Amino acid sequence: MSKDSRTGTIRRLRLFLIKPSHYDADGYAIQWFRSDMPSNTMAVLNGLAQDCARRRVLGPEVEIAITAIDEMHTRIRPERIIRELRDSGERGLIALVGVQSNQFPRAVDLARPFRAAGIDVCLGGFHVSGSIAMLPQIPPEIREAMDLGISIYCGEAEERFEEVLRDAFAGELKPMYNAMDALPALQGAVCPELPEDLTHGSLSLRGSFDAGRGCPFQCSFCTVINVQGRRSRFRDADDIEALLRRHHARGVFKFFITDDNFARNKNWQAIFERIIELREREGMKFRFMLQVDTLAHQVEGFIETAARAGVDRVFIGLENINPDNLATANKRQNQIAEYRAMLQAWKRIGVITMCGYIIGFPHDTPERVQRDIGIIQRELPTDFISFFCLTPLPGSQDHRALYTSGAPLDPDLNNYDTEHVTADHPLMSRAEFYQTYRAAWDAFYTMDHLETTLRRAAACGISPRTIAKLTLYYYGSQSIDGINPMQGGLFRRKYRRDRRHGMPIENPLVFYAGYGWQIVSRTAKLVLLAAGVWQRLRRVERDRNRQSYTDLALTPIGREETQNLELIRETNRVARTAAPATP
Repeated sequence: MSKDSRTGTIRRLRLFLIKPSHYDADGYAIQWFRSDMPSNTMAVLNGLAQDCARRRVLGPEVEIAITAIDEMHTRIRPERIIRELRDSGERGLIALVGVQSNQFPRAVDLARPFRAAGIDVCLGGFHVSGSIAMLPQIPPEIREAMDLGISIYCGEAEERFEEVLRDAFAGELKPMYNAMDALPALQGAVCPELPEDLTHGSLSLRGSFDAGRGCPFQCSFCTVINVQGRRSRFRDADDIEALLRRHHARGVFKFFITDDNFARNKNWQAIFERIIELREREGMKFRFMLQVDTLAHQVEGFIETAARAGVDRVFIGLENINPDNLATANKRQNQIAEYRAMLQAWKRIGVITMCGYIIGFPHDTPERVQRDIGIIQRELPTDFISFFCLTPLPGSQDHRALYTSGAPLDPDLNNYDTEHVTADHPLMSRAEFYQTYRAAWDAFYTMDHLETTLRRAAACGISPRTIAKLTLYYYGSQSIDGINPMQGGLFRRKYRRDRRHGMPIENPLVFYAGYGWQIVSRTAKLVLLAAGVWQRLRRVERDRNRQSYTDLALTPIGREETQNLELIRETNRVARTAAPATP
């Protein structure tokens, strides 16, 4: 019941937590039947909302009904939500959560019909938080959103979310909530928890949680340090255990720990040891994917403990192999001489390595990028690379420098997805920059190199079939769908009316003919790619000597041999001779 029958008082707040997607080149919201990565921000906000509902923060007689929707795998129908709220007479709050820069235009478009219907909308996430933290004034797109009546939330929601709920229930939502100067402690805080239906919307039934926040480094392209700070804040092992037990009861055993750099979480050892107890004493066979830096292998006991805790994949910010490029980005913690030792250390415990590599640093040219990829293929035993365009994301030091200097930046935030070129480069035109980025994927993911990767996997006790399947997804996402694999999914959903504000709704015949052709074309390309991958996999599996395979990348080297690596010789030569203009 929405109202007290005697007093007419509203007794329920309908809270809709919505994680928006972003638009493709044709203006359609990107959505999948089963998406890749679950949203940790959604898990955090859902956990906080559930806690507020249990504690009855709006009063002992007032319920909070929570609906969580991730647009990456679920269609959002604003007209239906509006009708539900009108029919029930309940107070509603639309919370657009975890909105990144490329998702901001879609988030505002989703908010438009709700605001037109007089329903409160609050928008938070890295774009608004980073922009408010780093820019001297509120940027125009946030001001325009506020002019639509959208409330802006900056910072983390722990300790502050119930204030927003109370204001929304009272019909007194503030134009802006700024919690940037009060980073909450995470010890004893409410833990993230995705609703079960959202967990099942991911490709591999994977949950997510942040065991800590903050990163000590100063990378100029990073937004995390300016939103979550550089001081390590971490959750207690008791809270992580409770979180894992709840998920285990629902049949969820795989997790992405979203800490920007888990190796710098000061509580990593206690958390890992608690997970080891659950795995070894109670038989809970959890598996984890982590993000770590290139020096994590030097943290005493970290890699060995990670293996016992069930870590089977790591994402490493390799970023570049040109030392001058790394220095330009203030990423001095990346020591290229250590790259090979670091990757070999993960290989020794059978962990799949996924590296991030950024293209567009000041010393990059098409030729240098191609040369560097060849060096990586020969000398570094990484299983996968995700390539990114160097993007001045709002909230980063790079963006602030360009923004305040008046440099020409792409005005369309939808393009700030690290797959588009949004700023000028000192040595490449924007077209050359983009072609260099696309060519990098094709250069690394050749069939010959795939076979090498499969053989390295077999020699290190990693399933070649797992590598083959992941290659099909990783390279297929970019080469076929034109999307970074972290934003991809299983099967693209596309809806005629879910188009960007201001773009015309296509004629049904035109839309469905085009959508049908895209399905057929995508399927054909996927089958061809799968056939090539399968052929190389079968060749490796039939090789009786596959477990004894070795090559330069797998061969340990002593310190005195390091300078003989082309990785070191070539990058040092470039560092001595290259002198690009100041961007």
